[in-house]
Parts: sequence; structure tokens; C-alpha cells
Amino acid sequence: MSAQTITQTAASQSSINSAAAITMLKEGNERFTQKKSLNRDFHEQISQTATGQYPFASIVSCIDSRIPTEVVFDQGIGDIFNARVAGNFINPDILGSLEFACKLAGSKVIVILGHTSCGAVKGACDGAELGNLTQLLAKIQPAVDLIKTEPGEERSSKNIAFVNQVAVQNVQLTVENVKQQSAVLNEMYEDGDIDIVGAMYDVKTGEVSFL
Repeated sequence: MSAQTITQTAASQSSINSAAAITMLKEGNERFTQKKSLNRDFHEQISQTATGQYPFASIVSCIDSRIPTEVVFDQGIGDIFNARVAGNFINPDILGSLEFACKLAGSKVIVILGHTSCGAVKGACDGAELGNLTQLLAKIQPAVDLIKTEPGEERSSKNIAFVNQVAVQNVQLTVENVKQQSAVLNEMYEDGDIDIVGAMYDVKTGEVSFL
């Protein structure tokens, strides 16, 4: 495939709504999983974005090294804002970043992206404690508590089905937390200017499933 430079501009960004933004991410992930990723000229995109950026999406994902968001969604330089933290939760700093991304920089969708076999979720399930990691994992604990299990069923990292259920629940809680904790983003959501959605990445297949 010949090199393709597809770089967002103010005009192209303004023509994208939230539904189109989600479709673009879905199509990008499909290209990625089918080994049909576009062959972009990244150096050309550096030049094209030097004087401004117009990303169409914002993604809050885990720090996990297996999930480079531009790669798995087959996007280029200037396409998406990224916020990464173990366990893909939000705090005031991330919310402020998302408010900038959407209200000031024009992003049309916020995606909270969790993933299977998440180490942070496993740590929360196990009640792990280690320095600053202890307070980080506490932010995932509400999701752990919401998942019901059968009597005697393992509620630890040994039960990967349980871990993945917690990961999904954590994504769903984070989506609601964005709406509840940011009046700016919730107003944009209510007005239809942006969408706020959850998704899960499968570390075995590379596929992203939107919740």
C-alpha cells in the first residue's frame, strides 16, 4: 500500500460528529485486526500538525504497554488525545485534560478504554498494597465490590473471568464518573456535542468492543 497522509484539519474536524468519530475508531480497529492499517507518512504529519492540532477523539486508557491507542485504532499524528493511567480511571487532572480536549480543542468523543487481563484490576481484586499503588488501586475497588459471584467462587486474579467482569464494570463506572464529576463535559454530552462511551480491548485478539 502506498504512503497515505490523512491529517485532521479544522475543517475536517468540524465536519465530524460524535457518531462519525466512533465509526472512525471502529473502522480503524477493524483495519488493524485485519492487517490493513494505512501506511501513513508520519514525518509529513509532523509538518502538517506543527502549527495546530485537531484531534477528533479523546481516549482514556490503561498504561499497559500492549495497548498503544494510535496503533490499535489505526490513527495518525494529530488524530486522538490520549490520557493513560493504570486502571483507566479519571481524576481531576484527567478531567481537566478532557475538558481542554473537548471544549477547547474540538474532540467529539471520549472513550474510556479498558482491557482484558488488566494488571491494575488484578491488583485491586487481590487487595495489593505497594507505595502509591495502594491509593491508585483503591479507585478500582468500587468496581470489584459491584461484581457478584457465586458462593465459593474465587474473587481474585486467579479467576480471569472475574477480573474481566471487574474491568468492564470499571469502564462503565468511569463513564458515569466523567458525566457526574465534570459539569463542562456533561453539558456537552447533554447537548449532543460529544459522546462519552466505554470500550474493551482484547489483549489476545487486538479487537476493541464498544460497550
